[in-house]
Amino acid sequence: MNEHHRIVIIGAGSGGLCMGIRLKQAGIDDFVILDKAAGVGGTWWYNTYPGAECDVQSHLYSFSFEPKLDWTRPYAGQAEILDYLEQCVRKYGLLSHIRFDTTIKSARWQDAMDRWLVTTGDGRLISAQIVVSAIGMFNNIVWPNIDGMHDFAGASWHSARWDHDYDLAGKRVGVIGIAASAVQFTPEIAPRVASLHLYQRTANWVVPKGNTPYTAEQIAQFKAKPETVAASRAELFATWDALCTFQNKPLMREIEASGLARIAEVTDAGTRARLTPGHPFGCKRPLFADNYYPMFNRDNVELISDGIARIDARGIVTADGSRRDLDAIIYSTGFETTTFLNAIDVSGRRGINLNEAWRDGAQAYVGVTTAGFPNLYMLYGPNTNQGCILYMIEQEVEYIMRQIERLDRERLAWLDVTSEAMAAYNALLQDEIAGIDVWQAACGNDFYYRSASGRFVTNFPGTMTQFRQRTHAEDRAAYEAKSVVS
Repeated sequence: MNEHHRIVIIGAGSGGLCMGIRLKQAGIDDFVILDKAAGVGGTWWYNTYPGAECDVQSHLYSFSFEPKLDWTRPYAGQAEILDYLEQCVRKYGLLSHIRFDTTIKSARWQDAMDRWLVTTGDGRLISAQIVVSAIGMFNNIVWPNIDGMHDFAGASWHSARWDHDYDLAGKRVGVIGIAASAVQFTPEIAPRVASLHLYQRTANWVVPKGNTPYTAEQIAQFKAKPETVAASRAELFATWDALCTFQNKPLMREIEASGLARIAEVTDAGTRARLTPGHPFGCKRPLFADNYYPMFNRDNVELISDGIARIDARGIVTADGSRRDLDAIIYSTGFETTTFLNAIDVSGRRGINLNEAWRDGAQAYVGVTTAGFPNLYMLYGPNTNQGCILYMIEQEVEYIMRQIERLDRERLAWLDVTSEAMAAYNALLQDEIAGIDVWQAACGNDFYYRSASGRFVTNFPGTMTQFRQRTHAEDRAAYEAKSVVS
């Protein structure tokens, strides 16, 4: 082996950093964080497109143990969030634990050694008792399958890998995929381009956000009285906890009404009709923006709902035969949100591959661990997407820390959740998911929420409070354990 460590963490985004900080706080220093990027931040390192910002207010979208008192606006932008995460790295001494520009080829459990063997992209071998995956949901980019994509003679890129060297000023630009990222960057580039053609498959709910920057006086108040930030966080938590299961129907009607009011500001009747969703709020990922719908009143912006037939050297041809000549095409087609740890080649006890274990879709016990894969834990794993993900990650990290404490306390080589416990937990989840009506509506949500088998694998069907209760419940009986051979 090239290296031995107690713990290997894969990913230096919010999850990996939170895990590393908790290990340091517990006095555990024998760990390494591996990341394929050249810096920390995960999603916030890669997604640098114009207008990139969070959809959860910053007083909540920050670690509970590291409040930031001087956020410049309610919903922080990418650069400010990345700066916050970098500050956490410096404050908690994580930099020496992080290996950048390091891809992971595989992670294989060694039955004879009771350890994991992690192989990096450059062939290095790292053995570890524990592996924590913090790669989350937004890892592998999705590219559409459109005839002629590679024939296009102009510039093209994915929004998650923005080409900042290309000057969009005065260019004819097509955007394929109008969802979370496009809702943020299209209003930013519309004033600069000659023409902006938005290719929409399904209309989304885009509701008001209210992101007016804080005044200098407000920021000074936050810094002088940290308790006001704590109170703001508590209030925001309560709001999101009430919203996130979509079961408060009066509140849902209010939200839909606010979205329809903004759509009504679009002057062209045909564009208004094509922007109006035909499904309930929450059926697809909810989107928030203040400047999206007003953009369609610009003369240089066109919404296209006809299907794309093909792309050629000059531009995009739609199913009705219309051609639009373009200088650049931006793909805003998201990520493989249902892949999770399957983005890496992983095998567990007796050589079972994670692809085989998850052949019906990704599943885990409390979203953190999977039967047959000892001492393997996930952050932002299957069925853990809900409300504020940083809050959810903190609960998952605390759960993992309790398993590590048990390994030490009872002198165990490994812990492995039983298949019966995992099956029972996931049966409960799927029953609860079936009871959330908006997730059963027809809106083309399979791409984001469901695996190929139809299993709903991304979101947690309860509140954040309920998730905390489940991850803090006593569950010793859910695990098989092996003692250390003395």
